[in-house]
Amino acid sequence: MAKKSKKYIEALKQVEANKVSNAAEAIALVKKIDFANFDATIEVAYNLNLDTKQADQQLRGAVVLPNGTGKDQTVIVFAKGDKAKEAKAAGADVVGDDDLVQRISDGWLDFDIAIATPDMMAKVGRLGRVLGPKGLMPNPKTGTVTMDVTKAVSESKAGKVTYRTDKAGNVHVPIGKASFTEDALVGNFNTIHEVIAKARPASVRGQYIKHASFASTFGPSVTVDVASL
Repeated sequence: MAKKSKKYIEALKQVEANKVSNAAEAIALVKKIDFANFDATIEVAYNLNLDTKQADQQLRGAVVLPNGTGKDQTVIVFAKGDKAKEAKAAGADVVGDDDLVQRISDGWLDFDIAIATPDMMAKVGRLGRVLGPKGLMPNPKTGTVTMDVTKAVSESKAGKVTYRTDKAGNVHVPIGKASFTEDALVGNFNTIHEVIAKARPASVRGQYIKHASFASTFGPSVTVDVASL
């Protein structure tokens, strides 16, 4: 087990001393105990009562945060012809066809979001082994395989985040930066929580959200009373 730093231990003491019950209190405490020397990302983590071996219980999607992510997203678009022109006009950082596929095949991965028009997916599919493990593969479920590239690029630049369950039913989603106000972070969380709650599969029985917590990049997690959500 990795040795915890003195700053982490001191932050953890504050968590143990300040029991919280709701999301607003948890977010306020996470901001207070953040000790990173940069603008840390704050995220919410859920543990859901899901059997991810069942196709209908594998959650995946995207949501636009009302207060943004606090990060400038580098967006690339696989498109050609008029759709390539549309993507550039919408503010995409890099737009390409075969040339972009080759550039990524050669090892370039300096971007945050990849969008593709449906007709490009036969070519983009060759990059599955590269983009898939990094969560960068365009996917219809997250709105990144679409003919409406203007909307996709605009939303990505405005603060679109994706969510996806892992094998244990966990979901981690960023809600903003430590520099955000508490109200902005709570607003972003409420938007995410509404989406996660509505995504509950009909086949799930019993308690859906088993555990929820917030944490900054290096800080300890702060657990929320699930009933308060």
